[in-house]
Amino acid sequence: MKMFTNKKLITGSALVLLLNFAVDVNAQQVITIQQAVENTLNNNLTIKQAQFSAALANEDLTQSKYALYPNLNASVSPTLTFGRGLDQTTFQVTNQTSLFTSANLGTNVDVFRGFAKVNQIRQNKTLFEVGKSNVEKIKNDLVLNVVTAYLQVLYNTDLERASREQLDIANKTLARENALLDAGNKTLADVSQAKSQVATAELNLTNAQNALSISYLTLGQLMEMQPNQKFVVQAPLIDNVKTAPTNQSAEEIYNNALNIFPDVKLASLRSLAAKQAIAVAKGSYYPSLSLGAGLNTSYSYQFNYSGQFPQSSFADQINQRLGQSIGMSLQIPIFNGFTARSNVRRAKINYNNVLTQEQLAKNNLNKVIFQATTDLRAAESRYSSTQNAFNAQKDAFYVVEQRYNVGLVNSLDYSTAQTNRNKAEIDFIQAKYDLLFRAKVIDYYLGKQIVF
Repeated sequence: MKMFTNKKLITGSALVLLLNFAVDVNAQQVITIQQAVENTLNNNLTIKQAQFSAALANEDLTQSKYALYPNLNASVSPTLTFGRGLDQTTFQVTNQTSLFTSANLGTNVDVFRGFAKVNQIRQNKTLFEVGKSNVEKIKNDLVLNVVTAYLQVLYNTDLERASREQLDIANKTLARENALLDAGNKTLADVSQAKSQVATAELNLTNAQNALSISYLTLGQLMEMQPNQKFVVQAPLIDNVKTAPTNQSAEEIYNNALNIFPDVKLASLRSLAAKQAIAVAKGSYYPSLSLGAGLNTSYSYQFNYSGQFPQSSFADQINQRLGQSIGMSLQIPIFNGFTARSNVRRAKINYNNVLTQEQLAKNNLNKVIFQATTDLRAAESRYSSTQNAFNAQKDAFYVVEQRYNVGLVNSLDYSTAQTNRNKAEIDFIQAKYDLLFRAKVIDYYLGKQIVF
């Protein structure tokens, strides 16, 4: 029994050392929180999609400006006829093969169209700003996601370290119990209790290692890194977490966020674009006036010409048949199945809906900020309490350990003290990172750069 236990301890220690070595070998890059944010903003595909959408909105804006210019179109229409047909030279019906070609050049410009084009330009400008604000919103959301994932890695790293230390203590206790059993000073029950502590510590370490791997994977996915790209995060100096209480109230933080937070700006711009869409739709109520001008000419050639009339040359025909035109078109909407009225009503309904969404965005921001400030105060209290509890449990365990070493405390009481100390340490680690995260959330809503 003793030989099997020692072999198990040696094998477990070798496995732990092998895992540490593998991590050290594969960790080719150390990433700070600032680098993690930069990598995400540079590589994230969702941001690139939003940038493409903004580029399309900019193209729509450019095109709507070009729509104010006159258009110019040219056309050439050659036609080959067989059999009986109208001779384009004599304008008599003949039976021959001929080629007739006409050419046209025309231009048209809108003089008035109910200001629809001008209002469309204004709306497209706003929609372009919407696209840019959406890019900033996605970046802003990703920054908070990166900070959350980064802190989760740090938390799981500390948890893994604490679990490893607890396993080391449990293994030493088991070795001591086996030695005392051989000396006749301990029973099999004491050894079984120590084995139970080792098994629990091994399970806790396995769970901590799995959680750490998952948190690294999550952070790597945010940075669009391949799963085989290994990296480690740089742990900041936060052994003693101190967060200076903000002098700003929740109302002040909210008022500040209204001016800088991308979600609110995006909702406001969407409301403006929806309002401008009403003006665009109302353009259909008004008459439209346009001017046009054109040039046209033609050329014909008979292949089996009888010679009754001489055929004019190409240049002569072009000049002789050259015609010019200029015109004006006035369209007055009288009845169109209430299409214009329906479009205006739809635009108004959509505007009211978007206004509601804007107010919802403001309300949600208000709720989140008030909750964040409340969570920060609660995290500060919990951090202080868990720190005191951990220090007390460490002192208590130290006393029990000293008494246990001289045989004044049984293995059950020692195991209970060790469990209490371990739980207090885990609670303290959780409270430390929870406080750090809550403090960074406040910085996030204040528009500050998130640093450690």
